[in-house]
Amino acid sequence: MSSTRQDAWSQDEDILLAEVVLRQIRGGGTQLQAFEEVGKKLSRTGAACGFRWNSYVRKQYKKAIDVAKKQRKELKNRKKDPELTSLVVEEAAKDKQVSSHQQLSFNEIVESLKSVYEQAENANSAEKNSLSQYEGKIISLEKQTYYLAAENERLLKEIQTLEQDYKALVEIMEKARKMVVLKTDDREKNVRV
Repeated sequence: MSSTRQDAWSQDEDILLAEVVLRQIRGGGTQLQAFEEVGKKLSRTGAACGFRWNSYVRKQYKKAIDVAKKQRKELKNRKKDPELTSLVVEEAAKDKQVSSHQQLSFNEIVESLKSVYEQAENANSAEKNSLSQYEGKIISLEKQTYYLAAENERLLKEIQTLEQDYKALVEIMEKARKMVVLKTDDREKNVRV
């Protein structure tokens, strides 16, 4: 008896969904576009991908989403003002602060990915523990079912025996009543004669 749904999401599918959504966020695209793209790759609907993202995956990637939004904002700022972009690049060559800011961004990404990996590992072990608990409960319930079925069978046989005894008792009572009626009739006949 398998408790895994045929349409259940695997960890790889969740990761693919997260990667595509984060890429869309960074690039300035929409989540809907990401859901459609993932849906085509996984033979699922965009709505199913959106539901999975909003109900489960998004919670696992909060830090990565924040980093992707920051990157999108930086990208928008660069596109708005090309002169500012060239000034920033020149300043980066002269001043290490900008490169340390970029390194901090990279470090944030690495930390975010480590956090996501740890959460995935914890989720896997939690799911395994949960599955083993459910399997134990299923085995226990199956044992109870067998016990109750046997108890039910025993009680049905007991009811049949009681019904037979009851019918026999009713027959005896009926015979006794008839005998009493016959004796009373015989006495009345004797008295009249």
